[in-house]
Amino acid sequence: MSATLDLVDLACVRGGRALFSHVNQRLRGGELLRVNGANGAGKSSLLRMVCGLLAPAGGQVLWRGEPPARQREALGHDLVYLGHAAALKDDLGALENLQSTTTLGGHPAPRADALRALADAGLRGHEHMPVRRLSQGQRQRAALARLGLAGGAALWVLDEPFNALDTGATAWLAGLVRAQLARGGIVVLTSHQGVPLDDVPHQVLAL
Repeated sequence: MSATLDLVDLACVRGGRALFSHVNQRLRGGELLRVNGANGAGKSSLLRMVCGLLAPAGGQVLWRGEPPARQREALGHDLVYLGHAAALKDDLGALENLQSTTTLGGHPAPRADALRALADAGLRGHEHMPVRRLSQGQRQRAALARLGLAGGAALWVLDEPFNALDTGATAWLAGLVRAQLARGGIVVLTSHQGVPLDDVPHQVLAL
């Protein structure tokens, strides 16, 4: 992957209040960016800017040298974005949710691959249970299972992905992130807790 991500003099204003300004960061393939900050500092807003879902008040985001708005189709192919709230349909099972999200993302997953990803996430035996009946940690793993099928996406943007995960699930997710970086991909994430990824090439952005 020839992945590059540049945040150039980035600024954010929400509700008439400046959340951050003059943010400059350069990431290359194989690097992790951890975004830190208090609640309301603009972490989620910054992630949405990276994805092209929110226009910056100043500056620009460049993915492979171009703003997201100029390459929506290409960015859509490169990107996996998991927001703070798991985007799951409560009445569907984990398998149906996973196959639905991968299809909508343009990378439909064969049933066998989706089942493997859910098993790796620790959800074997829960694939068909409506996700509204799963625990918070299980719901989080059901959403994150998409990453097990996202090896072809060069950019992962993850908002609080370690929330509600136990020790085993935390190690599983850290392994997925390491594999993504080893492929030359880029990962941008936020986390309120310690992340077991200090051993990989990473940068920290404090808002």
